[in-house]
Amino acid sequence: MSVANRPVHRPLSPHLQVYKPQLTSMLSILHRATGMALSVGALYLVVWVVFASASPRTYAMFQSFNVSILGRIFLGGWLFCAFYHLCNGIRHLFWDMGYGFELKDAYRSGWIVVAVSLAATIVSWIVGLRLA
Repeated sequence: MSVANRPVHRPLSPHLQVYKPQLTSMLSILHRATGMALSVGALYLVVWVVFASASPRTYAMFQSFNVSILGRIFLGGWLFCAFYHLCNGIRHLFWDMGYGFELKDAYRSGWIVVAVSLAATIVSWIVGLRLA
């Protein structure tokens, strides 16, 4: 057997199934997911503008989706993604400055990010409904 065809025995990294999910890892995954969702939401805004510029009829059709249950769930989820991504980004800025690395601080700031994101989503949704 030549050197090029010989199997290489390297240590294998444990798979994700080996690790116990922790708040910090879940929030990291959620941060990436909300970033992707914000990208999809940006495309949704582009479609919204295109429909609005096309004609009143096409805008009304698009708007009818926005006020449906599914549309409100989509927009509410997108709003949560925006608040979560913003709050967690601020948390990361503190980490970049060297603050909050202790385990208790990381957990506390993680729960604060989740709570503030949920509260901001609910408050802005209520305010938006009252203004509409």
